[in-house]
Amino acid sequence: MGAKTGLLVYADGGVPGLLKQVGVADSEQTIAMMRSLYPGRVIQETTGSSLCEGVYPPDDQVYAGSWPGVDLICDRRVMLDRPSQLPDHLVAASVGRRMVLHAMHSMVDWLAFGVWEDGHLVRSLSLSPDGGIMENIGEPLPFEVPYWAGTRPAEVIRWPDEDERPYPLPFHPLDMGEDALRALCGFIVEGRPDPGDVDADAIELHGFLVRDPNAPDSAEAEAALRAAAATMGPARTYLLGADGRLIKRDTV
Repeated sequence: MGAKTGLLVYADGGVPGLLKQVGVADSEQTIAMMRSLYPGRVIQETTGSSLCEGVYPPDDQVYAGSWPGVDLICDRRVMLDRPSQLPDHLVAASVGRRMVLHAMHSMVDWLAFGVWEDGHLVRSLSLSPDGGIMENIGEPLPFEVPYWAGTRPAEVIRWPDEDERPYPLPFHPLDMGEDALRALCGFIVEGRPDPGDVDADAIELHGFLVRDPNAPDSAEAEAALRAAAATMGPARTYLLGADGRLIKRDTV
């Protein structure tokens, strides 16, 4: 699985139904939303993406769209281990609306999602095999029930020499993650779409670079990294000896 998401949606009702009705996102309306959600940040327009391709944008980049009744941003900065710790100003923007956060990362089998109603958190879950259950607030939502009941156990493909220890969780977070994304937002990023799913490929989002005005720009950061690397000595390589000790290997 290669699914990664960093998604935050504000809606005046159920997100799936509203996303099925959206057309081209209004540029001025989207920019106004961005300024509201990223106060004090430098916001620069750049190339956009589709919702399907843009749900996990590069660092410092945001894909966004604003339509009547629904606003959406894709941003790695909302990928929090504990959705309850979403910044206050983002939560405040959900007063009178429903807000959905969905985040997952296939490299570590991590899933987190949260649902707010009228500014109040009603459900939050975050878990991974290494971190366990990091947050579990509110009652499970209907799509979760089969997982907690044990009818959707994790199917893990092991390497030939890997041990047979059981998977640390009763189900695979990414499996639940796809069901959560479909239930809460109406689409999936991996697997076969259902006929009734939102066509995420057809939803075009505007692109923005968002950065802290006091932070160094990318060129300055790269120059600092190169300067630090120049002060380092040559690379050292070690092998593990038969007695378990590290043996330095000569490098050419």
